[in-house]
Amino acid sequence: MTLSEPLLRVDGLVKQFRSGGSVVHAVNGVDFEIHAGETLGLVGESGCGKSTLGRLIVRQLEPTEGRIVFAGEDISHLNRRPLRPIRRRLQIVFQDPFSSLNPRMTIIDLLREPLRIHRLYRGAESDRRLLDLLERCGLPAARARQHPHVLSGGQRQRLAIARALVLNPELLILDEPVSALDISIQSQILNLLVDLQKELGLAYLLITHDLAAVRQVSDRIAVMYLGRMVEIGHPEEICDRPLHPYSQALLSSAPISNPRQRGTDRRIILQGDVPSPQNPPSGCTFRTRCWKATELCLNEPELIVHDHQGHPAACHYASPVTERQTA
Repeated sequence: MTLSEPLLRVDGLVKQFRSGGSVVHAVNGVDFEIHAGETLGLVGESGCGKSTLGRLIVRQLEPTEGRIVFAGEDISHLNRRPLRPIRRRLQIVFQDPFSSLNPRMTIIDLLREPLRIHRLYRGAESDRRLLDLLERCGLPAARARQHPHVLSGGQRQRLAIARALVLNPELLILDEPVSALDISIQSQILNLLVDLQKELGLAYLLITHDLAAVRQVSDRIAVMYLGRMVEIGHPEEICDRPLHPYSQALLSSAPISNPRQRGTDRRIILQGDVPSPQNPPSGCTFRTRCWKATELCLNEPELIVHDHQGHPAACHYASPVTERQTA
């Protein structure tokens, strides 16, 4: 991989599941890149395919179509043996740390496990490094002999992050890492992730529905709707000048922390239900809920820059100024 190449490149990624006699289009032609040391925030409603995309990248799921290129190597269809060295460089942190931590193992054993699987465990020398990693992630080394059930939710997430870092990865997939935590703990975990990134040079794919969190820590933000990317850009572009109507609706629904700003902008109320991924609309998948939709939207829009707007959006009528459908 050269300096100009991205650490991760996803091209035309598709994942379909069979459900009875029908097909669920979970991920439907996704393209994006992540460079070394960069954080890409991925936002969208529940069920839009965000978590499926994360599991595809770490190859917990097999892609139906498309390519996943990591560090210059196509890993889309590698089998177990050639994937082993890739898994050391590409790790995932799940939303619910308790369900991903073996309750029968102590904290130190949970940290040793990845090293033993990859035949890297070196006894006391490794244990010293693991205890240092535990401290670095905000857990005292004195807790190493305890079991994960005695930890709080935030402490368990710190442990999950520490375990993901044991093998010195280059990219972490963070699947809703703070959504199950209290607000004050969320901020602590996000600050920890920022500090670890600076210290270790990590790249992140941060999957979340929390726009405030994604703006705080991301270098770029991608918006996903019904299995497709609909907009991607820098945080100030997506959060201050969203071009796609769906992005505008997401931002409109986000809580406003400053009381003085409340009521200054009316909310966008989307009509209709989210279409089923078993039978997504033709053309623009958002057209059945969009106040801008016309016959042109029967044609699928490309994720491109429109009229020098500055960042790509998959909308025939991409514009930062809209006649909003309001309450």
